[in-house]
Amino acid sequence: MVFAGFLESAATTFLLLIAVRYLQAGAWAKAAVAAGGNLGLLLSPVVVSWVERSRLPATLGASRVLAVGGAACFLPALFPTLWLFVPASVLAMATSSAVVPLMTHVYHDNYPADRRGKLFAHSFMLRILGSMAFAWLGGRFLDLHPGAFRWLLVVFGVSFLAASALVRRIPSQPLRDSGGDHPLHALHFVREDRVFRQTLIVWMFMGFANLMMLPLRVEYLGNPRYGMAASASEIAWLTGVIPNLARLVMNPVWGWLFDRVNFFALRASLNMGFALGILTFFTSDSTTGLFLGAIVYGISNAGGDVAWGLWVTKVAPPGRVADYMSVHTFFTGIRGIFAPMAAFHLCQRFSMPVLGLGSAALIAIPSLMLLPEIWRWKNRESGSRNPARP
Repeated sequence: MVFAGFLESAATTFLLLIAVRYLQAGAWAKAAVAAGGNLGLLLSPVVVSWVERSRLPATLGASRVLAVGGAACFLPALFPTLWLFVPASVLAMATSSAVVPLMTHVYHDNYPADRRGKLFAHSFMLRILGSMAFAWLGGRFLDLHPGAFRWLLVVFGVSFLAASALVRRIPSQPLRDSGGDHPLHALHFVREDRVFRQTLIVWMFMGFANLMMLPLRVEYLGNPRYGMAASASEIAWLTGVIPNLARLVMNPVWGWLFDRVNFFALRASLNMGFALGILTFFTSDSTTGLFLGAIVYGISNAGGDVAWGLWVTKVAPPGRVADYMSVHTFFTGIRGIFAPMAAFHLCQRFSMPVLGLGSAALIAIPSLMLLPEIWRWKNRESGSRNPARP
């Protein structure tokens, strides 16, 4: 989890910062770097299908995919050109997210249901600590050595290889072969499962708005066009250290709540937190407003870590957690690829406050749509997976 934290700081801050400040990337290149992890989510059903057919333990399959990410990081470290940096960054971040359904399967098998959120949150704290520590150290390093960004890529490559070696040591079983004849066969669960389908639709609205504004934090702070002209360490603090400190404090609380409260009510409250964080961050040009926005985003993101990573364990049939999660990550990948593209092109036409207001409004829509599901979830029968299912 510590090495995963290093890689999270790469995805949220440093790869995009390198593209913006040191390689003078254009809108398409910045959007591609920002969308790299989401490409992996889009391809996650293919990875799950490959592991199912290969009869590999889930962690062994994840280990092999992560090793590819390590190799991808070393290439632009050796040859730091934009044309190589962009595809290598995309490939590296894609491998880190493509293994998410496999790891969700591992959490489901190794964590008891009544303490799954709590245990997941506690382990995730190590990831947050790693991300927070590296965000601060990496930012300081770039301030002192602006032209030495290649060494950060080396660290990311080593982190991938270390994560690969450690993941394969976790106990896991081969996935149950679902018998599908193509990698996207798990999508049929969307048609068959009403609650699963409804939740995915709600998540699409909120997720698109949130993922659109996430990379614009670095753009807003780092591009002189917006008048911030923040240093690398200041950007790292506002996009990495402060949000992760808030995540660290609130992560156990959200894990406890995940095990005990109405999931859809939890999701609605998180939506409102993301909307408030976006509004506070992008409608303020003061240090206080930026700090408050970063804190609110971190608090909401702490709950999002748990809810996003584990929610399918509440609705998926036994043995189908990886399949359900691969569908969830597939649709996350779709919005995650198009959201940064929309963001970097819309910011050429509209101000950041206008984009922030629009995104907050888009997040409010699914919060209202969740109200019927909150009521149905309250009426579920004891021990039932989902009584609202037709």
